[in-house]
Amino acid sequence: MNQMSILERRRIEALVLKNVYEVIRERSGEEEAQAAIGEAVSRSAIEQGKSFADELGRTPTIQDFADIQPLWTKENALEIDVISQGEDHFDFNVTRCRYSEMYREMGLGHIGHLLSCNRDGDFCIGYNPEMKLERSQTIMKGASHCDFRYRLDKTEDNTKGGGMKEVALTGRTDR
Repeated sequence: MNQMSILERRRIEALVLKNVYEVIRERSGEEEAQAAIGEAVSRSAIEQGKSFADELGRTPTIQDFADIQPLWTKENALEIDVISQGEDHFDFNVTRCRYSEMYREMGLGHIGHLLSCNRDGDFCIGYNPEMKLERSQTIMKGASHCDFRYRLDKTEDNTKGGGMKEVALTGRTDR
């Protein structure tokens, strides 16, 4: 992958998406602007997950996922406390999020969840469809920390694959 930090990449993306968001909002309203940005960023996250998996050359494991976390924490972009990690799970809390800080500084705090937070579960869809994220709170939405709970679901009824379940955060369920 490119040597540019993910934090810097998100900053550049946000500079462009801010203008796209404003144009859509002016033409079609707030709801449509957020929906369009959310969908575009979701597609990007899925593609990025697939790219990481393709580069690995096999179906990624939880350990593979943990091994790439430094890409997201580079430049102290995230401060994390690992709670637990095993073959089928990776649980950690983010106690500082420079992504959130950056979006607020850019005047994009109100759509920061679309630009960053929602990517987290969508990345799994492309990376490993058996991987799921459950999260009940984020710093972006005002919590003291983000609670990331990744699970590897190898059950046969896992037909949808990947994605995120946010419990009591946005009302959104598996994507």
